Amino acid sequence: MRNLDISVIVPLYNEEESLPELVAWVDRVMQENNFRYELIMVDDGSSDSSWEVVKQLGLENSNIHALKFNRNYGKSAALNTGFTAASGRVVITMDADLQDSPDEIPGLYKMIEEEGYDLVSGWKAKRYDPISKTIPSKFFNYVTRKLSDIELNDFNCGLKAYRLEVVKSIQVYGEMHRYIPVLAKWAGFSKIGEKVVQHRARQYGVTKFGLERFIHGFLDLLSVTFVSRFKKKPMHFFGLLGTLSFMMGFFTTVYIILNKVYCLYYDLPVREIVDQPLFYIALVAVVIGMQLFLSGFISELLVMKNHNEKDYLIAECFSESKPKIMEEVSVRRV
Repeated sequence: MRNLDISVIVPLYNEEESLPELVAWVDRVMQENNFRYELIMVDDGSSDSSWEVVKQLGLENSNIHALKFNRNYGKSAALNTGFTAASGRVVITMDADLQDSPDEIPGLYKMIEEEGYDLVSGWKAKRYDPISKTIPSKFFNYVTRKLSDIELNDFNCGLKAYRLEVVKSIQVYGEMHRYIPVLAKWAGFSKIGEKVVQHRARQYGVTKFGLERFIHGFLDLLSVTFVSRFKKKPMHFFGLLGTLSFMMGFFTTVYIILNKVYCLYYDLPVREIVDQPLFYIALVAVVIGMQLFLSGFISELLVMKNHNEKDYLIAECFSESKPKIMEEVSVRRV
């Protein structure tokens, strides 16, 4: 295969109207800058005619490689599949709704290739979103900056650039696409930058994300923070909590027993141990401590086992110049 400069990954879901314009725009930018590229389009189970549009565009442009999920799995699954298939030295991700401008690609490419960044995230400083979306976004970005020590203003911007080694070293699952910079940092890629990019108003269709994404975003933030810090050594987390809980219960139990022995020795009034609520609290603490220890041991055993399987199914693929793309993207049928 020829040595590619750029792999552009576009996850899409019901974007039939915007696809022809997006593909033409990307191709024009690539031709103007003499980039050797591939455009990997991952259809996340669209219910409209997006897949038919993609296949028609693929017949007209041999740089297009496309995959279609059998149902909607989410943006993270689409990006992870695109990362697996990518082969360009620089990988660009962008949304299919034309709110990300392909004109930003040369600048992002330069920051990776010439300035040595591992990852560059777009920052839509001027947004065309309603306040119901921008205010929660600012909050999550602030919290993520504090927890991750990564100075980015817009973690969730779909327009990003990566060195190829970065996307091959991380696994995006669930809805972790919001926190890819955090995953990249904890994988050892610390040179993470930011570029102000243009945010364009949506021209076709409606947004595919509802208010529930803010709840999911908060839960994902807690999850990625935990996984990033304790993925390799879960016993450090569960063991610490287990030790604290067990020791609290153990010493409380010892205190209760010694207190009863003392009272009996000096013939003082004393309550039965089983009549004291403190005894049951101590017992629960001991049991919880032991359970946390067991959770830590089981987690350590799971970490030792390498999990490379995906839990989503590619129903169809299309590529004029890369017909074996299905073989290059390893999936487990579910």
